[in-house]
Amino acid sequence: MTDEIHTDLRDAYERGRRDAQISRRRHPFLMTLTVLAAAVGVVVIALALVNGSFGIGGKVVDQNLAAAADEAAPIARKAVGQARDAVQDVSGRDRVDGADKPR
Repeated sequence: MTDEIHTDLRDAYERGRRDAQISRRRHPFLMTLTVLAAAVGVVVIALALVNGSFGIGGKVVDQNLAAAADEAAPIARKAVGQARDAVQDVSGRDRVDGADKPR
């Protein structure tokens, strides 16, 4: 009799563990965003400690973001231009007589 009770308790325990694991599943995308947000928070706090205040640390972050945006803008424009040229090349080859004239 005690073996039956022990077996039933063990089965119930395992079912409970499985149910708990299923209910605690996390979405990988949301967990990635959470980790990234935490990392940004750590960087901002570290900058505030190094620079003496959150205002100065924020200013450093703003300057770095502005510099990164300035560097990224020409690269993005070049990529858009290349994509546009590639689409025109592909669509130009598939045209039928008169289809390539502007409307």
